[in-house]
Amino acid sequence: MKYLKLIRYQNLLMLAFMQVLFRYAFLKQQNIPLALTDWQYGLLVLSTILIAAAGYVINNVFDVVTDTINKPDDVVIGRGISETMGYNIYIFLNITGVAIGFYLSNVIQRPGFATIFILIASLLYFYSTTLKQIMVLGNIAVAFTLAMSIIIIGFFDIFPATIAENRAQMASFFSILTDYAIFAFMINLIREIVKDIEDVNGDYNQGMNTLPIAIGTSRTAKIILVITLIPIILLLIYIKKYFIENNLYIVTLYALAFVLAPLIYFVIKLLNAKSQKDFHHLSSVLKLVLLFGILSIAIITFNIRYNA
Repeated sequence: MKYLKLIRYQNLLMLAFMQVLFRYAFLKQQNIPLALTDWQYGLLVLSTILIAAAGYVINNVFDVVTDTINKPDDVVIGRGISETMGYNIYIFLNITGVAIGFYLSNVIQRPGFATIFILIASLLYFYSTTLKQIMVLGNIAVAFTLAMSIIIIGFFDIFPATIAENRAQMASFFSILTDYAIFAFMINLIREIVKDIEDVNGDYNQGMNTLPIAIGTSRTAKIILVITLIPIILLLIYIKKYFIENNLYIVTLYALAFVLAPLIYFVIKLLNAKSQKDFHHLSSVLKLVLLFGILSIAIITFNIRYNA
C-alpha cells in the first residue's frame, strides 16, 4: 500500500481512464483511421502513467518536510520507503516511460515526437525542485502536463494517420481534443491554486513563494473566484454553440447538471471558505468537475448516435 500511496495511484487510474475513454468512447466510434493498434495505444497510456508516477515519486521525495506539516498521514518517504529507494523508483519509472515513448515515436515514423516524453519528464522534475517554489508558475506547469496527456493522443493517434483526403475531418477531431485539453488546463490550474491555500502552512515553513503566501489566502481566494468565471463563461458559450445549436440536448443537460452546476457550487462555497477543510472540499469538487467534464466525451458520442 505504501508504494501505491507513493505514486498517487488514484490520480494515475483517473489519468489512464481519461486516455482510454477518449480513444474507445470517442475516436474509435468515428469512421476514421488511427495510427496505433490497440496494444500500441496501451503502451502510450502506460508510458504516460509511468512518467506521471515518476513525477509523484520525486515530488514526494522533495516534499517530506512540507507534507509532514500539511498531510502527515500521506508521508511515505522515510516511513517504510527510504529516500534512496524513492530515487531508484523515480529513475526506473522515468527511464521505462521515456523508452516506451521512443519506441512509439519510431512506430509512427515520427522519432522527433520522443522529445515530448523527455520534456514532460524534465518539467515534472523541474517542478519538484524549482518551479513549485515560484508563484503561479508551478501551478501552470502541473496544469500543462495534464493538458498534454490529452493532446498527446492527437499527436500519436490522429496526426500520423492524417492524409490529404481526411485532413479536414482529422483536424476537427484534433480540435475537440484541444478543447478538452484547454478545459483540463483551466480546471487543474484553479485546483492547484486552491491546494496552495490548503497547504499554506507547510509551504510557508519551507520558504516557498506560492500565491497565498505572497498576497494572503483571502486575496488569493478572490483571484480564484475571478479565474473560475472564465471556464464558466466559456462553457456557456460552448454549450450554446456546439450542443444546443446541434440539437444535442442530452449532452446539454449533462453539461449543465454535472459540469456547470458544480462549478457554480464551487464559486458559492469559495465565498465563505476559511479553513483547510473547506479548501480541501473545494479541491475535491474541482476533481469531480474534471472527471465529469472528461466523461462528457462519451455522452457526446452517445447523443450523436442517438440523434442519428
